[in-house]
Amino acid sequence: MDNGMKNSANENKMGVMPINKLILNMSLPMMVSMLVQAMYNIVDSIFVARVSEDALTAVSLAFPVQTLLVAVGAGTNVGVNALLSKSLGEKNYESANKTAMNGIFLAVLGFAAFVLVGLFAVRPFYISQVKTADSPIYTMGVSYLSIVCICSFGVFAQFIFEKLLQSTGMTFYSMISQLSGAVTNIVLDPILIFGLLGLPAMGVAGAALATVIGQCVGATLAFIFNIKRNHEIQLSLKGFRPDGQIIAKIYKVGVPSIIMQAIGSVMTYGMNLILIQFTSTATAVFGVYFKLQSFFFMPVIGLNNGMVPIIAYNFGAGKRSRMVSTIKYSMIYAFGLMLLGFLAFELIPGTLLGLFDASEEMLRIGIRALRTIGIHFLIAWFCIIAGSVFQAVGNGVYSLVVSVARQLVILLPAAYILAKIGGLNMVWWSFPIAEMMSLVVSSIFLVLTWKKVISKVPDNV
Repeated sequence: MDNGMKNSANENKMGVMPINKLILNMSLPMMVSMLVQAMYNIVDSIFVARVSEDALTAVSLAFPVQTLLVAVGAGTNVGVNALLSKSLGEKNYESANKTAMNGIFLAVLGFAAFVLVGLFAVRPFYISQVKTADSPIYTMGVSYLSIVCICSFGVFAQFIFEKLLQSTGMTFYSMISQLSGAVTNIVLDPILIFGLLGLPAMGVAGAALATVIGQCVGATLAFIFNIKRNHEIQLSLKGFRPDGQIIAKIYKVGVPSIIMQAIGSVMTYGMNLILIQFTSTATAVFGVYFKLQSFFFMPVIGLNNGMVPIIAYNFGAGKRSRMVSTIKYSMIYAFGLMLLGFLAFELIPGTLLGLFDASEEMLRIGIRALRTIGIHFLIAWFCIIAGSVFQAVGNGVYSLVVSVARQLVILLPAAYILAKIGGLNMVWWSFPIAEMMSLVVSSIFLVLTWKKVISKVPDNV
């Protein structure tokens, strides 16, 4: 009660700071950390590739399970973020504290689930892909993924404690924890993989261990920041009991987000099956595309991480005009970032591919592929922001529908049909086609959200 009275005297910056300044204040730290994450993904692949091509393949095959792990951790905390920010906007500090503690409880359950995956599912998972346990890809892959899953307490703790910082507007501290984890990972990679500084060379197991240690470092810092700096919420195990109603509200928003992120691995697997029918180089181009696009999409995700709590907070506080201004400014910034991606893909595709030591065959296929896929950057910005609006006001199912329709209902069938009737060069057009569908559906859902939710929010500015 005392905590509530103390906090109510000072309005959270999400309710009073000028919107443009607030978005930059909230989002820029997240955008920087997301860029570092994108850089790490490339650097990590470079180090692993120096072990052997089999090592790179082994780590690459772990992608679907790692994507699922991230989907469960990050998706759950999208729900925590939205519910906690809304509670703070309503000045309901008791609900905010309960939401935070239930989020931590769900993180523990997520970790327990992936310990079981690491112990019992990793081996059959790799057998299903490489077909034999005698393959070095199988041996290295099982070693890598087992460590990542069994020691996933770091990543789940990092997700929840960073989201608590983001939900209360403390994105600078969230950025510091993310950066510390990523930098630790990058520094430890060559040391543990190649056995530097007198340590034994661990190969891909070293890469997994570097990842886990980096996650633990980030999680520890985020926890300390919450205890020492985050005065909006109080974390205490005293008298804690899981709250079914709060967990249900968290997953109302979180489950669609989990599914949205998880289906990305299904889409990737399906596209690889289509592309490898032409040439393995085509699948390599597809992999390079994913690494390159992260430089433009990851900052937009950082922007979203900043805007969701702002919209949710002002939704709870009954400040409609601040919600609308947040959406408008976010769309402007997202368009600018996506425009940079479009120009890069259209004007310097050869230079981008050269970063990956592309062969003549990869350049021949890749330049045309990047220029074709790049068109969808001009559309994707709107769909991404609209999806975040749906999540912020508790309509995460809209985002789910758009994502499933785009990646599974439209993109994969379109790619399959285009491959049959037009060959490899036509397959890349499935991306702009799917994005156009996403634009139409997102626009319809945004209009419905305005009519049913946003327009009915009072404007207590």
